[in-house]
Amino acid sequence: MPKRSAGLLMYRRSGGHLEVLLVHPGGPYWMKKDLGAWTIPKGEYEVGEEPLAAAVREFQEETGLLPSGPFRPLTPIRQRGGKIVDAWAFEGDGDAAALTSNTFSLEWPRGSGRLQEFPEVDRAGWFRVEEAKRKILPSQAGLLDELVAGPS
Repeated sequence: MPKRSAGLLMYRRSGGHLEVLLVHPGGPYWMKKDLGAWTIPKGEYEVGEEPLAAAVREFQEETGLLPSGPFRPLTPIRQRGGKIVDAWAFEGDGDAAALTSNTFSLEWPRGSGRLQEFPEVDRAGWFRVEEAKRKILPSQAGLLDELVAGPS
């Protein structure tokens, strides 16, 4: 059974344009990656856990912002590694520069025996949809298309 994640795609209208909030993964692997590396705030959830509740929790843990609905369900996507991502869109706003994220421990450099702490998310940004499509993981681009298409 594939792992599952849940996340939220926050959007706003600014200057007549639709913008979305994306986050950049923290840690040494993602440090120098930009295009195709950003993601919606999301995280894994356990069997039996309500996915929307997990999405709200993960959003708050990774951004420091408390999301509020209504939340519009988006079609789940499968990432390259096989993980299924359940996602919801909601309209909101927040200061991307004021991001606060939880951390994780990782042996770095690999094989050194030293554990270091890294933020799960090292930065966030508001992007117009056209730019967001270049920044976001390719497997998540469909979430942006569905947001733009509106409710079905």
